[in-house]
Amino acid sequence: MTRSERRLHDWPTAPATGTLPALETPDTARIAVDLLGGDDAPAVVVDGALQACTADPDVHLLLVGPAGVAGEVLAALPASDRHRVSVCVVDGAVGMADPPLHGVRDGTSVRAAVAALADGRADAMVSAGASGAAITAAVHGLGRLPGIRRPALAATLPAPTGPVVLLDVGATPDPGSAVLVQHAWLGGTYARLAHDLPAPRIGLLSIGAEPGKGDRARRTVAAALSGTPGYVGTVEGYDVPLGGPADVVVTDGFTGNVLLKGIEAAYTLAGGPPPGRRAPRAAVLLGIAGTVVVCHGNSTGADLASGIALAAHLHRIGTRPRLAEAALARTAEAATEGEGGT
Repeated sequence: MTRSERRLHDWPTAPATGTLPALETPDTARIAVDLLGGDDAPAVVVDGALQACTADPDVHLLLVGPAGVAGEVLAALPASDRHRVSVCVVDGAVGMADPPLHGVRDGTSVRAAVAALADGRADAMVSAGASGAAITAAVHGLGRLPGIRRPALAATLPAPTGPVVLLDVGATPDPGSAVLVQHAWLGGTYARLAHDLPAPRIGLLSIGAEPGKGDRARRTVAAALSGTPGYVGTVEGYDVPLGGPADVVVTDGFTGNVLLKGIEAAYTLAGGPPPGRRAPRAAVLLGIAGTVVVCHGNSTGADLASGIALAAHLHRIGTRPRLAEAALARTAEAATEGEGGT
């Protein structure tokens, strides 16, 4: 038994009042939703779950949280739609200020949602709770993809020239150069799969586009990325919301999170993103063996619904198995090259 298999074997199954119905169509997506995650949970999560059910008749929800809260969703749905909702009763929550390791505690909604994903009762999960807890629970409960050291949160920005994938936006605040090279590969592969870009251009966030710009860490990563397919060099902060030189922009999780929140504040001041351009106010956790979508802690119901829609879309296009297959192939290729150099 491999380390990942042992991890899944040891991860307990969350208690549930039932399982989601059998798949009805090829488009059916079973999404586990953390009812207790977010600044305004559970009310805002209930609102988002209802919006998601209304918008997509092929979404089936596993509501993870207190029975009374889940009951509010069921009561608000038409009787004809209630078969699309099941409940996993869990009363514990991880607070936004709690340490990330609280995400692996028994009886918490985020751990139970990950467990549902790990044991096959859900195809993806969505949480607006503390991102550190969600990431920790996912890494412990699902494991990493082959060859990936640290996960990355990837957000898509609706630039006028097309979608721009920004990563990392909070999973790994202080990565080394090897991790950032892996994240560049993850971001490029994700852009190809999720945004149908056959040859995504990858840029490294820095203080200038000229060669040699940036601090020592950025220059080291730029040199390491020089042979990466699609790498176009360093890009600047305004290239993320405006688009242009790169489809994927790579940076550390600390810088990416600050930049993302700054861009979102600018959108708010401007009355929203560019006309005709919208993107989910959520990020997907890349590098783990499962589909996990993390929404902002201050998400609205519409934001949660967009996160659920993103999770459903990623499941339908087979992002998880395709990423895993690509990671395995990359690891095998690296091993072969290493043997050839000995």
